[in-house]
Amino acid sequence: MKALHFGAGNIGRGFIGLLLSRSGYDVVFSDVNKTLVEALRQRGEYTVTLADDKQERLAVTGVTAIDGTDLEAVAAAVAEADLVTTAVGVNILKHIAAGIARGIERRLAAGAGPLHLIACENALGGSAQLKTHVYAHLDEAAQRGADEVCAFPNAAVDRIVPIQHHEDPLAVTVEPFYEWAVDASAMFPGFKRVEGVHYVDDLTPYIERKLFTVNTGHASAAYLGNLLGYDTIQQAMADEALVGEVRTVLEETGAVVVRKHGFDPAAHQDYIETTLGRFRNPHLTDEIARVGRSPIRKLSPNDRLVSPALQALAQGLEPGALAKVMAAALCFDEPDDPESVELQRSLREKGAAETLTAYSSLQPDHPLHRLAMMQYETLAARLPG
Repeated sequence: MKALHFGAGNIGRGFIGLLLSRSGYDVVFSDVNKTLVEALRQRGEYTVTLADDKQERLAVTGVTAIDGTDLEAVAAAVAEADLVTTAVGVNILKHIAAGIARGIERRLAAGAGPLHLIACENALGGSAQLKTHVYAHLDEAAQRGADEVCAFPNAAVDRIVPIQHHEDPLAVTVEPFYEWAVDASAMFPGFKRVEGVHYVDDLTPYIERKLFTVNTGHASAAYLGNLLGYDTIQQAMADEALVGEVRTVLEETGAVVVRKHGFDPAAHQDYIETTLGRFRNPHLTDEIARVGRSPIRKLSPNDRLVSPALQALAQGLEPGALAKVMAAALCFDEPDDPESVELQRSLREKGAAETLTAYSSLQPDHPLHRLAMMQYETLAARLPG
C-alpha cells in the first residue's frame, strides 16, 4: 500500500507520516523544500521523538519524497497512490491541486480503483476545499469520473508540533497527545483504516470541539501572553492569572459545544483541563510568534474566535472573554508575519473599528463588535507608544 502525503514539514513527518507508516503504508512525501526531499530520498527513514519525560524515539521507515514543483512526478504519484493526505496549510491547497488533478486524470484513463484524499489542515472542511481546487483543473467529464472513484472526506487533526531546530533536518519532536478524526460517511466501503485515526459518521462536533478548545485556547494564550511580553506559550502558561483568563475563554466556548453537540459537561471540562496541560508541556518550547501568526485568518467569521463568540451570543451568552482575545489579536504586532503587518497597517490607516469590520465581517452596531471594541480601547490604552 502506498500513501502520498503533501507536506514534509514537522506536522507531515511527526504526525501524519508517522501514523501512515505505522499502518503499513509506504509513504511518499511531496514537498518544495529540496533539503527535506533530498534527505528523505537518500535515507528513507527518520526519527520522531515524543516530548515527555521518557523522550521515546520512534523510527519511521520505508519513506521517500518527490519534488512538489515537478507536476509530472506529482501526477505519477497520485496515479499510483492508495491514499492521498495533506498537511501544507489550507492556503496552500490551491497550489497542489493541479498536480493532483493531473494524477486523477491518469487514474481515470487507467481504470484505477477508488482513492481517498484527506486534507489534514486546521480548517473547517479542508478536504472539501481541496476538492474544489482540484475540480477547477478538471473538465466536466473528468469531474464526473472523479465523482465515481475519488472521495474527499473531511478531517479534524490535533497535535502540537512547534517550530524546532535540529542538526538532523529530518528529526522532529512532537507532543505525545494526538487526535485525527475522519468523516467515515464520506468514504468508500471497505476502506483501509489508518492506525490511530478515529472514524466518525458526523465530524462536525469533533471539528468544533477541537477548533473551539485547542485552537481557541492556543490563540488566547498567545495573544494574551503577547500583551504581557512573554516569548513562549510555556512562559505565558506559567502565569496563573493568564491561565485563569484562558480557562474562562474555554468555558465560554465549552458552553457552546456542550449545548450544540451534546457533549457530557464533565467530560468536556476534563478535555479543557487536558488542553491546558498540553500548553504547559515543559518539554516543548512553542513561540508566541508562531502560535499568534495569521491574526487576520484567526479573526475571520468562521474561525476560532469570532465563530464561537457569535454562537455564544445566539445561545444567550455574553462572550466577554472571547471578545478580549479578539481585541488582543488586533494588538498582535509581529513584523515577520505578513498578516500581522497588514493588520497593523490597517489599524494605523483605518482605525480599530473599521479594521475589525473588514476582517471579521462584524458591523459596528453588532453586539460582538461593540464588546471587542470596548476591550480594545482598554488594552490599547496600556500599550507603549
